[in-house]
Amino acid sequence: MLLNIGFNIVLPTLILMKLSGPEALGTTWALIVALLFPIAYGVRDFVVRRKFNFFSALGVVSVLLTGGISLLELDPRYLAIKEAAIPGIIGLAVLISVKTRYPLIRTMLFNDAVLETEKINAELEQRAQQRAFDKRMNNSSYIVASSFFLSSCLNYILATAIVTANPGSVTYNEQLGKLTALSYPVIAIPATIIMIGAMIYLFRGITQLTGLSFEDMIRQHHQPKKQQQEKETP
Repeated sequence: MLLNIGFNIVLPTLILMKLSGPEALGTTWALIVALLFPIAYGVRDFVVRRKFNFFSALGVVSVLLTGGISLLELDPRYLAIKEAAIPGIIGLAVLISVKTRYPLIRTMLFNDAVLETEKINAELEQRAQQRAFDKRMNNSSYIVASSFFLSSCLNYILATAIVTANPGSVTYNEQLGKLTALSYPVIAIPATIIMIGAMIYLFRGITQLTGLSFEDMIRQHHQPKKQQQEKETP
C-alpha cells in the first residue's frame, strides 16, 4: 500500500508541483519523470506477480494516455474525458462480466487468496443455495460497478475544475500534480466505502446461506511447518 501510494501519488505530485520550473527539470522532463514512477510500479507488479492483471494494465494505459495528451499539448478537456473513461470502462466491464461464466466480482472479492471458496461452495451445494448465492453475487457486482461509475463522475468534475491551463506550461503541470494529489481522498475514499459495503453485503450473504462464521470462510495463511515446530518447542 505504501509503495502504491508513493509511486502513484506522492512522487508524481511532488515532481509536477516542485520541479516543473525552468530552473529545475522544466515542464516536459518533469512530466516525463513524474509519469515514469506509476509506469515503473505497474511493470514491477506484472513482473513480481507473473500474471496479467487487468486493473494494473488499465492503470498503465491511463498513465500513458495522460502523458500523450500532455506531451501533444491537447485541449485539457481530453484529460477530463480520459479521467472519466478509465473507471467508467472498469464499471462497464464489471456489469458485462455478470453475463459471462467469469464475473469480475469473483476475481475482486470471491477468490482463493481471501476466502475458503471450496468450503463455501460445498456448503452452498449441500444446502441447495447456489442460485440464491449467484443472485447475491450479481447484486454485489452492481454495487461494485456503481463505485466505479461514481469515480468516473467525480474524476470528470475534479479534472474539469482543477486542470484549466494549457499543456506545456508550468501551471498545467502544477494543476496536474494537484489533481493527482486530490484524486485519492476525493475519489478513492468514497469508492472504497462503496466497495467495502459490497464486501459486507457479500460476506453476510455467505454467512446466511452457508451457516459458516466469518472466521470459517476467511482463508487462514498458515506458517511453514518448521516455524510452527520451533514455536511449539518449549
